[in-house]
Amino acid sequence: MYANDVKMSWEEVIEETRDFLSEEFEVDRNLILPENSLKETLDLDSLDYVDLVVLIEENLNIKITGEDFKEIVTFGDFYQLVRKKLNL
Repeated sequence: MYANDVKMSWEEVIEETRDFLSEEFEVDRNLILPENSLKETLDLDSLDYVDLVVLIEENLNIKITGEDFKEIVTFGDFYQLVRKKLNL
């Protein structure tokens, strides 16, 4: 489901994001919490960030750049970036 194509609630965006991140990175979705580290929880290396950008673009239909991740530490930071990009 594309968040920009269908009006989704903010809670639906978070739940969908948790689902595709847990599936793609093989992480328990219960670990994808606002206060947890994005990099550590998903065990991201530099190539994984490329995969993450593609996933976001495919699943949420928004454009994310590597520059966008400079200030991202936690999932909460990440969710705020997504919220900003979706204008929610």
